[in-house]
Amino acid sequence: MTTASTAEEILERLRELADPAEHTKISKRVDPGQVIGVRMKHLFDLAKAEKAMDLDEVRTLLRSPWYEARVVAVSILDFRAREGPSDSDDRRAVYELYLAEHDHIDAWDLVDRAAPRVIGDYLLRRSRDPLFELARSANPWERRTAVTAAFWLIRADDLADPLAIIDLLLDDEEHFVQTSVGTALREVGRSDAAVLEDFVTRNGHRISPVTRRLMTDRSPSGR
Repeated sequence: MTTASTAEEILERLRELADPAEHTKISKRVDPGQVIGVRMKHLFDLAKAEKAMDLDEVRTLLRSPWYEARVVAVSILDFRAREGPSDSDDRRAVYELYLAEHDHIDAWDLVDRAAPRVIGDYLLRRSRDPLFELARSANPWERRTAVTAAFWLIRADDLADPLAIIDLLLDDEEHFVQTSVGTALREVGRSDAAVLEDFVTRNGHRISPVTRRLMTDRSPSGR
């Protein structure tokens, strides 16, 4: 399946979908000057329909000042990462695009939308060095990517590197890193309760209240 859509055509479609009520809602958590006002369902549907979009056009969307354009971009990357083997040229290109444009992936939901599959799944059978580099970054969103991408490893019962990344970030002062660390620890417990218990026994004094709350949340989403 191919598509002739360009980034500008996607932006025009987003303007057509704009809803003042949605603008008000999104503006409670995103700079209103960056908000068009489009429902998430419409964004995901648009991204799914345009998942074959040329990656240079996806890059343009990622660099857009508009929040919804960036959501569409990371969603396209996520949909692309769900298709084909992880050793394909396209999967590598999607992975590299995410990392190259990380300065524009600058909110928790943008990270969460794509990091598990685009980064975590790609590295499942590769060196985890890129995750450790992200975990040591000065950019908090790159640190969130490191631990959020590790969710994919945890769900494959591959716990050693995720726990090492969690250990690196356990004392992180950024709230949105801590929430992801808490969710990661919860997922470790679901994979192997004994491993989580041992980690908490050794590191309990370092676990912040925010992290502990997410770690013990039993709801399906953990939110």
